Amino acid sequence: MGFHGGGWWAYISHDEQQERPTITRALLLRVWEFAQPYRLKIILLLLTILIITGLSLVSPLLVRSLIDNAIPNEDYRLLTMLAAGMVAIPIVNGGIGVFQRSLNSQIGEGVIYDLRRALYEHMQRMSLRFFTQSRTGELMSRLNNDVVGAQRAISDTIVTIISNIVSLVGTMAILLTLEWRLTLLGLAILPLFVLPARRVGRILRDLRRRSLEISAEMNATMNETLNVSGALLVKLFGRQDQEMKRFADDAADVRDIGVRSAVIGRWFFMMLSIIGAVGTAVVYWVGGYLVLEDAFTIGTIVAFGSYLSQLYGPLMALTNAPVEFAQSMVSFERVFEALDIPVEIEEKLDAKLLEQVNGRIQFHDVSFTYIDEEKGGLREITRFNRRGSASLLKRGKAKENGDASANGQSTETEQRWALQNVNFTIEPGELVALVGPSGAGKTTITYLIPRLYDPSDGRITIDNHDLRDVTLNSLAHNIGMVTQETYLFYDTIRANLVYARPDATDQQMIDAAKAANIHDFIAQLPDGYDTVVGERGYRLSGGERQRIAIARVVLKDPTILVLDEATSHLDSLSEALIQEALGKVMKGRSSLVIAHRLSTILAADKILVMEKGQLVEQGTHEELLAQGGLYTNLYETQFKPAETV
Repeated sequence: MGFHGGGWWAYISHDEQQERPTITRALLLRVWEFAQPYRLKIILLLLTILIITGLSLVSPLLVRSLIDNAIPNEDYRLLTMLAAGMVAIPIVNGGIGVFQRSLNSQIGEGVIYDLRRALYEHMQRMSLRFFTQSRTGELMSRLNNDVVGAQRAISDTIVTIISNIVSLVGTMAILLTLEWRLTLLGLAILPLFVLPARRVGRILRDLRRRSLEISAEMNATMNETLNVSGALLVKLFGRQDQEMKRFADDAADVRDIGVRSAVIGRWFFMMLSIIGAVGTAVVYWVGGYLVLEDAFTIGTIVAFGSYLSQLYGPLMALTNAPVEFAQSMVSFERVFEALDIPVEIEEKLDAKLLEQVNGRIQFHDVSFTYIDEEKGGLREITRFNRRGSASLLKRGKAKENGDASANGQSTETEQRWALQNVNFTIEPGELVALVGPSGAGKTTITYLIPRLYDPSDGRITIDNHDLRDVTLNSLAHNIGMVTQETYLFYDTIRANLVYARPDATDQQMIDAAKAANIHDFIAQLPDGYDTVVGERGYRLSGGERQRIAIARVVLKDPTILVLDEATSHLDSLSEALIQEALGKVMKGRSSLVIAHRLSTILAADKILVMEKGQLVEQGTHEELLAQGGLYTNLYETQFKPAETV
């Protein structure tokens, strides 16, 4: 990237068009909320700044006294004292500086900890919808890059600004005392500092925001393609070259914006340095003339020169302070954007514990859509599609064009209901099979029961308690679910099993594994239950992962069981053993199973038949066959042929 088309000001003209974040009083007050727990340390930090700055201002006066008094008067005692003072001041300043750095680090790292914890806790409370509409890499960027940037605002930027203000005020006071005419002359060039700073400041602030957005995109690319599932997909479709190019493009954008920021910043400071040099030269020229006219002592002009450098340094830094401060506030803005995303599945303040559950589940005119303009993932950030073009999205809807077609979705798609006016009842201890073609809404029903989503319309009750009226933990405690995609942590089999019940004994864990027909397999492994399963459990087969997931739910011992295609990866022998085990586990429990095998359907007390989000039939196997409807067609085309294979 070169300086064609107008040099570095071309950079400025280009980047000045960027969206400019506004630093408001509300934002500053919110930042202060995170700094408040450290106010005592902040006060001590300010005290160290005053002491260090005050001692630094003494040094030029020692030099003046040495030149004007000690040397001309041959005062050895004063000479020794001044020399000792010149050594003592850096030593004392150094010691206080170490203490200042310790305080600064405690404040900065404390803010990082508080921000990360707040962000992580907020993300843990988000609904499943949030995670389906947000990219993991973007979330990681908020937790890492943006939080660190916010930390710099408190521990570095603000401290530097305060230090420079104190230094500037102290230096100005001494300069006015030494020679007010030269001081005014030195300040005459101040407008030359301000004019370029105002324009460049906006640009560097906007570049900072853009840099964070591009870094988030690069993180998202890495996260998508460097996990097991993403890497497998890339290899199977031979897309390594394309993904490497996509990542190279992302990394190049990060590089280019870094170069642009560095170059603009360097040009800016070069201009300020030249202006400062001119001011210093003018002051020395006039001061030298006054020395020749005996209106000024040599020691005073030397001290004045030292103070002048201490004046221009903080002055240049403070000129750029709004730039630095605005850049650091961008990180806070991005963190607060994430913290401000509404919690969709929120627990009521007066929510009740779901205790002594019988397991009567009812759907009352339940409708649900996955598309909701008021809910979703990260907002107000640049999202990139697979082809690399960018569009600014807000709550999942294209903001630039203002219509649904801008993000590849039609209005008709946005209004599509996953469920419409669904009504059914599962009695305590009843086994209900859920069947229907792909996309009928079966999985959606299983997501609504543990309240991973809330219905768009209607309500769901357990023992006549609306799910929205009970605590989330008590609901999770009473419901066990094996999802369509089995997920295991990168940990041991033991750790993955007891995740459902941390206080479980080894015997209880083994009994659960036996019930899921996985104990014998685990026992044959060299490390047994201490075998590490790898990323997402990919060191195990699909059937082995699924049986561990079933064992995990068995160990949890819930009142209600929800099995989403729980036996889809098992061979016939394993499936038969699992069915026998689940038959015992389900006894006395309300169970909802998405069924793909006739054996499961025949064992069910009731069958729910779904089509296009609607419950079209329900009843026993014989009753539904007698109706000759959709179930009969599914039985003839799917279940009956599969059973005879």
